Amino acid sequence: MARVYVGNLPLDIRERDIDDLFYKYGRIRDIEVKTPSRPPAFAFVEFDNLYDAEDAVRGRDGVMFEGARLRVEMSRGTAATYGYDKRGSGKAPPRNLRRSDYRVIISGLPKSASWQDLKDFFRQAGEIVYTDVDRQGGGIVEFANEDDRDYAIKKFDDTEFSNPFDRGYIRVMKPRDQMTSEEREREDERERRDRSRSRERCKPRSRSRSRSRSGSRRRSMSRSPAHDDKEDPPHGAKEEQKQDSKEEASTEEKKEAAGTSN
Repeated sequence: MARVYVGNLPLDIRERDIDDLFYKYGRIRDIEVKTPSRPPAFAFVEFDNLYDAEDAVRGRDGVMFEGARLRVEMSRGTAATYGYDKRGSGKAPPRNLRRSDYRVIISGLPKSASWQDLKDFFRQAGEIVYTDVDRQGGGIVEFANEDDRDYAIKKFDDTEFSNPFDRGYIRVMKPRDQMTSEEREREDERERRDRSRSRERCKPRSRSRSRSRSGSRRRSMSRSPAHDDKEDPPHGAKEEQKQDSKEEASTEEKKEAAGTSN
């Protein structure tokens, strides 16, 4: 268990308001609100898990609430127990003090996704020990036990992940070195299918080629009359040629008739 101090609260603060501020960071065991005769009020929030408490400190310290900047830090007792300084200044211990072998590998995340986004998203699957992201679409989530890890894979693999800025479909799987041989075979087969579909989408469609060929035929056909016009003389020229031919034939006949009479 770990206790967090919350200072600079208004005098009319209620337990429900505190819960609204901190519920997203983990399971809360107890909330104790203190309202002295003079402002500000303060409160203590007790979490089941030290790592949820440190996330709360990191996420809420310095946040503006009802016109005042919250002061959120580890309580003195928690600071003494886990090696914080005496004043409980809110210097949380490193997030990797506790790690787990029950992890999943995430791919397809939006680049804007944070470790806190991952923790919020996967909290539905069970108790989370650790999360991290690489800001390139990848991340890891570590669970407290194997059942929660397996349920997360079943529930969230190939589903939509979103945060306030972006969304995308994610893959959730065990690390390859933790997969059984059957799981590795299934994953390899799925990757082959995905690559095949990707190549199919990249291929040019035959319909577009057919349309291109038909367009070429239309263009070729449209050029034909122009070529025909160049080869065939105009209609008037044809009539003149016919008339000239008739006159030449008549002249020849006259010459032959004159030769015969002579």
